[in-house]
Amino acid sequence: MRIAIASGKGGTGKTTVATNLAWVAARNGRSVAYVDCDVEEPNGHLFLKPQITSSRPIGQLHPAVDEEKCTHCGLCGEICQYSAIVCVGEKVLVYPELCHSCGGCVLVCRPGAIREVLRESGKLEIGQAGPVQFVHGVLRIGEAMSTRLIHQVKQAAPETDLIIIDSPPGTSCPVIESVRGADFVLLVTEPTPFGLNDLKLAVEMLHAMKLPAGVVINRAGSGDHQTSAYCRTQGIDILSEIPDDRRVAEAYSRGVLASEAMPEFRARFESLLRRLMGEALFPAGRREVSA
Repeated sequence: MRIAIASGKGGTGKTTVATNLAWVAARNGRSVAYVDCDVEEPNGHLFLKPQITSSRPIGQLHPAVDEEKCTHCGLCGEICQYSAIVCVGEKVLVYPELCHSCGGCVLVCRPGAIREVLRESGKLEIGQAGPVQFVHGVLRIGEAMSTRLIHQVKQAAPETDLIIIDSPPGTSCPVIESVRGADFVLLVTEPTPFGLNDLKLAVEMLHAMKLPAGVVINRAGSGDHQTSAYCRTQGIDILSEIPDDRRVAEAYSRGVLASEAMPEFRARFESLLRRLMGEALFPAGRREVSA
């Protein structure tokens, strides 16, 4: 069972929800993997505090040109939609940071002057956080594209009863790659105009992907009721409301899970987990978000 935790914007409490859900599920006897796909700024490890048991570099392929074989026909530059390889006169220029590793340039190169070489773009780390199995990726500073790294992080997830995927914020390509293939998507938002605006964008994204989803309203009571009204009109279930409690912020600042610090919050996340599993497991409970 794969449950992705996402949000239309950063700072809504997505990682708080993801890490607490993983911890509660593991404490209740489920085999759980927490997979942090927010590779540009992973922070789940600050709360779960895993012991990393393996680490390896990962990257993507990009073209390398043998100038002695190259005839400078320019076909490689014509097929590349991202200008990652360009033929300028008698010189072929390669921009690895723009390459999407499609392999098209290799296929059209008749003299066989182009081969693919691996370029390291980040690292994959696997470990154990108590009863929670832990996987995350760390994108190298300066890298522009993270989707391939996210794909490899997801592939490294172990076989467990439950996989919690902590997605990047927003609605761009990295988020789409993170939630792709999930059984259910939990959108974390806050009751503010900004939160509502970005929740609508996330709902539109999931509607296009035909993925079932529910909502958690974090810092409930600190804003207005427009977010709740929007969810009702769209037929999206609000699976939990987390109150605006200073103790949660204090625990967060110390790198402590709210469920571990406060019993009442553990009960709240246990209730959320039960509702999530019901929504994801039973076809009658699956509801794709509407546009």
